[in-house]
Amino acid sequence: MIIIDLLCDQGHRFEGWFASGEAFRDQSQRHLVLCPHCQTSSVSQLPSAPHLKRGASELAPSASTQSVAPEPALARLHEALASMARKAENVGTAFPEEARRIHYDEAPARSIRGIATVDETRELLEEGIAVLPAPVPPDDELH
Repeated sequence: MIIIDLLCDQGHRFEGWFASGEAFRDQSQRHLVLCPHCQTSSVSQLPSAPHLKRGASELAPSASTQSVAPEPALARLHEALASMARKAENVGTAFPEEARRIHYDEAPARSIRGIATVDETRELLEEGIAVLPAPVPPDDELH
């Protein structure tokens, strides 16, 4: 999952979360990336600097280093995802089928979570089924 800084042709800046840079380009070419402010699909990627690891000290803290607390936004995002996951029914690999059943009123409306491939996720989005591809904390962290 990557976060890309975006700019629409009306000058609105916002972030988008994508599986990869290629996923962004594909969705953008199909006009699936919309500005949340004005809904235009004329969106471009802003330049950003990659995070570079500088050495082994960044890989594992030693006794003489201090751990750095996660940024507040990241911590809030993690808690929000965990909260949503706690409230959602885990349907596992049946996620694409169950999402379709809910969308087409063949099953009761409810929050679900599960596993879908990139292709399955793309197909759901193309059908107009709102899904949020996101890393979810492990089940043992949800209780």
